[in-house]
Amino acid sequence: MFHVKHYENITDEERWQAALAKDRRFDGAFVTGVHSTGIYCRPSCPARAPHRKNVRFYATPGDAEAAGLRACKRCSLGSQSAEEACVLAAIAAIREGGAMTLDALSELTGYTPTHFQRLFKRTVGLSPAAFARALREERVREALAGGLGVTEALAAAGYGGSEQFYAETKGRMGMRPSDWTRGGAGRVIHWAVLATSLGPMLVAATEVGVCCLAFGEGEAELRARFPRAELAPAGEAFRALFADVVQAVEQPGPGSAAIPLDVHGTAFQQRVWEELRRIPAGETRSYGELAAALGNPKASRAVGGANGANNIAVLIPCHRVIAADGTLGGYAYGLAIKAELLKREGA
Repeated sequence: MFHVKHYENITDEERWQAALAKDRRFDGAFVTGVHSTGIYCRPSCPARAPHRKNVRFYATPGDAEAAGLRACKRCSLGSQSAEEACVLAAIAAIREGGAMTLDALSELTGYTPTHFQRLFKRTVGLSPAAFARALREERVREALAGGLGVTEALAAAGYGGSEQFYAETKGRMGMRPSDWTRGGAGRVIHWAVLATSLGPMLVAATEVGVCCLAFGEGEAELRARFPRAELAPAGEAFRALFADVVQAVEQPGPGSAAIPLDVHGTAFQQRVWEELRRIPAGETRSYGELAAALGNPKASRAVGGANGANNIAVLIPCHRVIAADGTLGGYAYGLAIKAELLKREGA
């Protein structure tokens, strides 16, 4: 069965987020053991999410059974539908040989190209072409994490060069190889604490774009976020960028979308952050509505986790997400700031 990532290359936090999101792409990569009930499940199991303290993750069903757990009947871990088998066969073929045309996938699976495109996207969350691109990008990330340089990592993943890589990933947040280095190693982050009508605001940026915006924080908090980066006071070269950031806070408008960002997160976090940026100023969404927009209405808790991992307030507008009952919900920098931001946007 296809493994989205090698088991040893994903963290328990990534497994937990995949299980909360009921992400079918991780089926086969691990199983979720729930020790309070004595069962183990696929990551995509539709059952209610267990408490994190009761969960352990296992590489295979055999490992879970050796720990005294039994298979979940609801997600039918031991069975596989014909449709799922075809999707898994297509995934394995893409993983082995790279991107395939819909006609080639149709011949492989026996479905018409249009039907298989819909089936694949419903199961995986991406079209076959988008999945192939994401897989190549993931291989770059894994190669970088393994110690290869950018040039070697791109070659190992099958890219003809950096130009091809950047052309394919242009416009997506967190897709530069430099963003994948843990803790900001090798990066110079220029920062300043600026006065705003909402209080002191920390703004930090690399040569690519803004990597942190936070209220009431300073150098100590920035070092905690990027422990391996070199921090430098922002000079004249960043004056215009930082002025645009202040303007986006003081007078919110569509212009903030043009401010460049340099942000890194898991694939799921990036999807949430991109969806947040699609919420128009003056509008709000509940966690459930945001999860539904991502194609998984049951992923509210995972969406909340991704919201909380956002380092760039306002520009990635997590303040536009409110509770299902219409109240403000929570906010890392206090409800007074959240309420004022929404007021300024006309929400």
